[in-house]
Amino acid sequence: MSVDIDLSGRRALVTGGGNGVGTEICAALVRAGAFVWVNDIYEERAEAVAADLGGEAHARAVKADVTSPLKILRMREATGPVDILVNNAGIPTSGFGDLKLFVDTSPEDWEDAMRLNLGAVLHVTHAYIGAMVDAGWGRIVTIVSDAGRRGERFQAIYGAAKAGAMGFMRGVAAEVGSHNVTANCVSLGTMKTGVMEEALTRNPDLERKLVRPYTLPRLGRPEDPALLVALLCSDAGSWITGQVYPVDGGYSSAL
Repeated sequence: MSVDIDLSGRRALVTGGGNGVGTEICAALVRAGAFVWVNDIYEERAEAVAADLGGEAHARAVKADVTSPLKILRMREATGPVDILVNNAGIPTSGFGDLKLFVDTSPEDWEDAMRLNLGAVLHVTHAYIGAMVDAGWGRIVTIVSDAGRRGERFQAIYGAAKAGAMGFMRGVAAEVGSHNVTANCVSLGTMKTGVMEEALTRNPDLERKLVRPYTLPRLGRPEDPALLVALLCSDAGSWITGQVYPVDGGYSSAL
């Protein structure tokens, strides 16, 4: 039996779709037939991705800062309801400054990481899930991190936010499953994109160090999780909910 990832007629929103993993997820959804709203805080990035995906017949840009509840509501007004929501926007603690052990941080250091990696997931999901319940069909996928599955030095707050997002998705799955709405997570290892790619460019020796714990000896590529996300969003994933799927090169076993 072949798996048919057919999203024809479905409308999707991907937060943080303007680069990296988000862009590859947008592309996978469009290839499967969905119309995709490409969200990004930088409008020009979202517009470039939407254009590359074929323009308004296939994708459109929608600028919004997903840490702002007001701007999320304005985004919801612009897009209307969607069938598929991918909560992809996020950034590791290292994106906000120097790496610090938790004992050396202050509450001010935590706020941005928690607001984007957990708060935005709650607010965006809240804005869109009601229409999915009313329609009797929906798919929510949240991109999380192995820092939240196993714990990492210098990543205590980031890991806590991602672990919170996993718990939230499990709770949502339990609440909306009877309405044919699923909620799952895809958990990533270290991805060679964004701030990490910039760091690797500055320090090539860092990559050799980072790949040592990986069973498959390379870092993640933005396209690695995209097809799994598309499958979870399709009818092929209709009996999968409340789960966390690692795409991490064997870094941390799910069993």
